[in-house]
Amino acid sequence: MHAPAPLPLTRDLVLVGGGHTHALILKAWGMKPLPGVRLTVIDPGPATAYSGMLPGHVAGHYDRTDLDIDLVRLSRFAGARLVQGAAEGLDLPRQEIRVSGRPAVGFDVASLDIGVTSEVPDLMGFGAHGVPAKPLGPFAARWQAFVADDRTGDAAVIGAGIAGTELALAMAHRLRGTGRRVHLVEAREALSDVPNAVRQKLLAEVLSAGIILTEGAEIARVDAHGLVLSTGRRIPARFVTGAAGARPQPWLERSGLDLVDGFVAVNARLESSFRQIFAAGDCAHYRHAPRPKAGVYAVRAAPVLLNNLRTAVGHGGFRRFRPQGDYLKLVSLGRKDAIGTRGPFRVSGPWVWRWKDRIDRRFMEKLSKLPAMPPAPLPWPRAQDMRAAMGPKPLCGGCGAKVGRATLQRALSRLGPHERDDVVPVPGDDAAILKTGGARQVLSSDHLRALVDDPVAMTRIAAVHALGDIWSMGAAPQAATVNLVLPRLADTLAARTLTEILEAAEAVLRAEGAEIVGGHSSVGDELTIGFSLTGLCERDPITHAGGKPGDALILTKPIGSGTVLAAEMALDARGGDVAAALTLMTRSEGAAARILGAAHAMTDVTGFGLAGHLTNIAEASGTGVELWLHAISHLPGARSLAARGVRSTLYPQNRMVAPDLPETPDVALLFDPQTAGGLVAAVAPEDASRLLQELHDAGYPEAAQIGWLTASLPGQIDVTD
Repeated sequence: MHAPAPLPLTRDLVLVGGGHTHALILKAWGMKPLPGVRLTVIDPGPATAYSGMLPGHVAGHYDRTDLDIDLVRLSRFAGARLVQGAAEGLDLPRQEIRVSGRPAVGFDVASLDIGVTSEVPDLMGFGAHGVPAKPLGPFAARWQAFVADDRTGDAAVIGAGIAGTELALAMAHRLRGTGRRVHLVEAREALSDVPNAVRQKLLAEVLSAGIILTEGAEIARVDAHGLVLSTGRRIPARFVTGAAGARPQPWLERSGLDLVDGFVAVNARLESSFRQIFAAGDCAHYRHAPRPKAGVYAVRAAPVLLNNLRTAVGHGGFRRFRPQGDYLKLVSLGRKDAIGTRGPFRVSGPWVWRWKDRIDRRFMEKLSKLPAMPPAPLPWPRAQDMRAAMGPKPLCGGCGAKVGRATLQRALSRLGPHERDDVVPVPGDDAAILKTGGARQVLSSDHLRALVDDPVAMTRIAAVHALGDIWSMGAAPQAATVNLVLPRLADTLAARTLTEILEAAEAVLRAEGAEIVGGHSSVGDELTIGFSLTGLCERDPITHAGGKPGDALILTKPIGSGTVLAAEMALDARGGDVAAALTLMTRSEGAAARILGAAHAMTDVTGFGLAGHLTNIAEASGTGVELWLHAISHLPGARSLAARGVRSTLYPQNRMVAPDLPETPDVALLFDPQTAGGLVAAVAPEDASRLLQELHDAGYPEAAQIGWLTASLPGQIDVTD
C-alpha cells in the first residue's frame, strides 16, 4: 500500500493583523485545521502586545516580554505562514492585500483584526513628538526608553477617559520618587462618561498619586518640550502620549469597504460589505449591535469568526455574533490595586488587582502553552532501520537539511578528473571557473528546503544563500536560473505563489547586478527554492587554497541560525529571536565581498558550520586554525538555546570535523549549520583593522576578527576562550 500523497491546498485564508481574535483563531486552528486551506497571517512584527497587561507593564509590575503574544510560535503551531510586514491597502477586484516592502498577498477569504491607533493626526507636532498609546508594542518600547533615561522630564497623557486615567496612574506609580511628574490633560471634563461613584474614586486616586490634572484644555501643539495650550500656557513633558480615543487605521479609508466612522462595518456574521472579507476586534463596527471598543468583544468574537471563516472557505454553516450588552471593567490604579465595575456595581482593593492579574495571565497562558501534537505513526510492517533514519525529530529546513560533509566527500571522491580545458575545477569550493573567450565565469548552484512558509522570505533567503558562492570567490553576479519545487496547489494558489517568488527573486538578484534568464519548476511534497548562478571574475578568483599562516580570519555575520531554526520548529524559540535570524539571513553580503576582495582565501559559512568551512580553507591552504570563542558573535537567543542542548539535525555529522573539542555552548555553535551565513575571509594581518572598519562603516556591525590561520597540521582546529 502506497503512502497517501499530500493533500493539495485549494483556498487561501489570510488573517490580516495579529490581534486578540486572530491569535485565538491560530490556537484553535492548530488544534483542528481544515485540510486544503493555506492559512496566512500578516503582521508588522513577530509578536503582538496584549492590551490588558499594558498598564501593569507601565507601572513596572510586568516585564516587556510578559505582554507579547508570540505570533511566530502560534503560526508554526497552526501550520500558517507568517508574513512580517504592515498591511497598507486592499485591491478588492484582484483580491489582494498590499503589504509594505513585498509583493501583494492574494486571498480567497480574508479577515481584518488590525486594531486601532491613538494617533492624533490633527494635533500639530504630535506625529513628531508624541507617542500613541496604540499600537501597544511601539508605545511600550518608547516608554521603556523614557524610564531608563536618567535625565529629568515629565510625562503627559492626552485624554482623561478611563484608558488615559489608568495609564496616568500607572506612569505615576513607575515614576514615584524620581521627581518626575505626570500630567493628565482633557479637553472636556475628566472621566465624564464614567458612573459618578467610579469617577469620584478615580479622581481621588489621581489626586493621591500627585498627577496634575488639567481639564477644559485645548491643546494647540506638541513640541520637543511638551504641550502648548491655546491660551499660551505650556505643560512641560519629554514623554507625551495620546489616549483620547480609538481611531481607525488610516488605510481603511482607501480600502473600498463600507465604513462607519472609519471602522469596517460588519453584519452579524462578521462579514464586511465585500463578502470575502471579515473583520473583528477594535477595527470592526458591528452594525447589528454597536459596542464600544473593548478587548472583551474581540475575545468573544473569536469562536464565531473561526466558524464563519471555515464556512467561507468551504465547510459548515454561518453563525451570528451576539455581543453581550455590558461587561466587567477592571481598572488598575498604578499600584497593585484595582477597581472593578459593571453597571451600578463597584468593587475595589488589592484583591481585585490579583483577580485581574489572574485573568490576564490565564489568557496569555492559553496562547503560550501550546500542546505537543503527536507525529503521524510509522507504518507497520516496515523496513529495518526506518526509525533510526527518521531520527528523533523532524528534519530541519535550510542548510540543516543538507547531506553531511563526510558523506558528500565520499560521493564526490568517486568522480573522475575533469576532461575539458575550459572548465577549471576549484578544489574544496562549491563552484567552478568557466573560460569563455576571454571571460572567466564562476558557475554555482544551490537550493534550500523551505525553513519558513512565507515564499517571499524564503526566496530572499535562498537567493542570498546562493549568491554566497559567487561573492566568496570575488566574482560579480551575472545571471540566474530559478529552480522550484512547489507543493501541490490549486492553479490559483500556484499562480499566486509563483508571482510572489519571482518578484522577490528578481528584486534581490537585480539589486546585486544579476538577471533571471530562465528556470524550471515541478510539483512535490514541499516548497524548495534554488538558483543556478553565474558570476564574472575580472581577476583571479578567491579560493580556499590561498590562506597563509598568520592570516587574520574575519567573519561578517553572527552564527547560530541552525540552532534558532531547530528550536523554532519545536516551538521552543522566541519569535523575536527567529525574526532577527531571518532578517540577517536576508542581508546581502555583496558589499562585504567587495571590501574583502583582496582576501587570500574566502568562503561563505553555510551548511557545514563555521568549523567545517574553515576546515575546508585550512586543508586546501595547508594550515591550521585557531579560533577565539569570545570574538565570535551569535544570533540573539542562539547561545542560550545551545546551552539547553538544542541542535540542528545536521549537527552530529558536522561535529565529526573536530570531535575532540569540548562540548560547550560556544563550541557547539561552531558546528551549527548556517543558512545564508556570512563570509569568512583570511586576510593579511596588517590589513585586518582597516578592513573591519570599512565593514562596520558599510553596515556590517557584527564583523570581527575571530582568530587566525596557524602553522599547525593542515585542517586542525584549536579554540581559545
